[in-house]
Amino acid sequence: MKGFVIEPLSTSFAKQVQEKIDNKTKPLGALGKLEEMAVQIATIQQSLTPTLRNPHILVFAGDHGIAAEGVSAYPQEVTAQMVMNFVRGGAAVNVFCRQNHLSLQVIDAGVAADFPQDLPIVHAKIAKGTRNFLYEAAMTGQELEQAIQKGSELVKELHKAGCNVVGFGEMGIANTSSASAIMSVITKQPVEVCVGRGTGLNDEQYQHKIEVLRKALLHHQLNSNDPFEVLRTYGGYEIAMMCGAMLQAAALHMLILVDGFISSVAFLVAYKSNPYIRHYAIFCHTSAEQGHQKLLEYMQAQAILQLGMRLGEGSACAVAYPVVESAVRFLNEMASFDEAGVSNRQDIESDTCL
Repeated sequence: MKGFVIEPLSTSFAKQVQEKIDNKTKPLGALGKLEEMAVQIATIQQSLTPTLRNPHILVFAGDHGIAAEGVSAYPQEVTAQMVMNFVRGGAAVNVFCRQNHLSLQVIDAGVAADFPQDLPIVHAKIAKGTRNFLYEAAMTGQELEQAIQKGSELVKELHKAGCNVVGFGEMGIANTSSASAIMSVITKQPVEVCVGRGTGLNDEQYQHKIEVLRKALLHHQLNSNDPFEVLRTYGGYEIAMMCGAMLQAAALHMLILVDGFISSVAFLVAYKSNPYIRHYAIFCHTSAEQGHQKLLEYMQAQAILQLGMRLGEGSACAVAYPVVESAVRFLNEMASFDEAGVSNRQDIESDTCL
């Protein structure tokens, strides 16, 4: 998808950040992944004193035609019902956002229901759910373009409002089926490796889900190296909108927080179109959904939390945010050896040489 200019991060600036970290009052590398995140965030912002400003979590909601094939343990109506739950503040992501002082924005990307226009969500519906990709492509090229463009516009608006860190979540019954199909085609892994139990399928339902996806992949026989064509064929409007939003966030040098399996598949599409986006992302947790660990390995990514979560809706972004904040705070607030009057390893080595 054209129009997103994403720059690689400066390795020379990253070295400057690492030097600052190495002079903190601690053994070299003692803060582990916090140090890696600090280098990443500071380099994204090109600042030795980075800040996290006006953090937001975006939850994109959309329905999927493939739900008609019985691939989810819940009926499609749950997508719209959960949107209302988000609005009322009753979902897990609401709780964690309140706890950690994060702004939450809910986007109707393609829910198969009508919402009142005065409902405090972003009304960006492309259509009332995608088509059933067992028989036809999930969306048209125009719909895909529209979804990606809308995601881009949403992030531009956040950026203008001073936001420089954005987390991505989703809600959509049957979207694990959509994500599994996308992952299978792009990564060229068997669909059974990519498919998980989603909303809690029993063994029989799980086998049915695998068979439906096998038939869908056989029907389309898509071998395209164009990730957006894969997204158009099997994706959801919420996944496409997330993808556009992620690409735009990286283009604006914003920090991207990626939630679980579905959000990571949206990121996968963006990553295949421009690998530099990987530099701007922090993966918040390893989902209990089977394909997620394989997907992270494919993108050579490591998540910062392993809590056995598989909820989606941006919940892991909100839970992980304090860890990300800790990386920034230690870089900015922790004393150096000189400031604290503490001898460092270099001092000891110099004394030994005398």
